[in-house]
Amino acid sequence: MAQAVNVNFKLDSDVKKSMESACADMGLSMSAAFTIFAKKVGRERRIPFEVSADPFYSEEHIAMLERRVADLKAGINMQAHDLIEV
Repeated sequence: MAQAVNVNFKLDSDVKKSMESACADMGLSMSAAFTIFAKKVGRERRIPFEVSADPFYSEEHIAMLERRVADLKAGINMQAHDLIEV
């Protein structure tokens, strides 16, 4: 077996806590989980799950939201809606 090396990277603390909990529930350490992931990527030459962009963060959608916020601040296009009952 090849010599083990350390790999360091940063994770959001909430993501780390969530992953630690999930790994513990499966009887794995985070190191073992990342090793499984790395071996699968190396063997299959792909990310072993679907990766896609959230359309909420698309440039087009962000621009539309920025226009709407500017309109609201300017008092333009302020429309009532039925989402909240008063």
